[in-house]
Amino acid sequence: MNWGIFLLLSLTWGSSFILMKLGLASFSPYQVASIRLISAGAALLPFFFRFIRQTPAAKIPAIIMSGLLGNGIPAYLFCIAETRIDSSLAGMLNSFTPVFALIFSVTLFSAPVLRRQAAGLLIGLAGVVLLFLVKGVDANSYWYYGFLVILATACYGLNIALVHHYLKEFQSLQLVSISLFFMALFALPVLLLSDFSAAFQAAERPWMSLAASCTLGWIGTGVASLLFYQLIRSAGAMFASMVTYGLPVVAIGWGLVAGEAVNGWQVVCLGVIMSGVYLVNRK
Repeated sequence: MNWGIFLLLSLTWGSSFILMKLGLASFSPYQVASIRLISAGAALLPFFFRFIRQTPAAKIPAIIMSGLLGNGIPAYLFCIAETRIDSSLAGMLNSFTPVFALIFSVTLFSAPVLRRQAAGLLIGLAGVVLLFLVKGVDANSYWYYGFLVILATACYGLNIALVHHYLKEFQSLQLVSISLFFMALFALPVLLLSDFSAAFQAAERPWMSLAASCTLGWIGTGVASLLFYQLIRSAGAMFASMVTYGLPVVAIGWGLVAGEAVNGWQVVCLGVIMSGVYLVNRK
């Protein structure tokens, strides 16, 4: 069950990077991120009205903080970063999430970590770094925009620790519907103030970018968040955070679809990544 969610989540989140690129073809990064959050919140609105009455008021601020760390802030950081770096690089850099999840779990919540889990995490990270080196980065590119992605992974890591140690008693749908409702509220004025309607006054209307941004919200945020919170509940924070080690696999898959070549070294790196994931989850 956990491995099924792991694979589905890797595919869902791994596809988010290419959807961001499609959205950015016509919209600004702030518009794409806002559409993503608003569409996700709107899709889960019926569940928000059901669960908000069942949720203790004292827990609402923590759930909103979870929404900001897990969806709100990273949505804007990723879109800004992808105006300068390619989607596969963003997917690889996203793999720093388990490192931050481990750091915050240990430093803020004094969580115990098995030696085997720490070893698996480091092996997986080594595989990602090797994959990054094998792929290569153009020295003339805006590679430093990747630090925005790393900042987003720090938000993810802190959110994983927060959910695992402070919000684990709530249902996944309860957490996601409430947190995304408030993220949609925060994103709505950003979208309205960005002169969003001007894009539709051009001769070539951006329907493809709009569809990609909405799909990013419905699947890449709404469905993916549900799966992710469920994985934290059932398998623990460490294994859930390792989902980001599966994203480079999907990024390379999209590269194949786009006609990019995949060499043997990349396959070896993917094997290293998945061996690390296995060590973390092995009973």
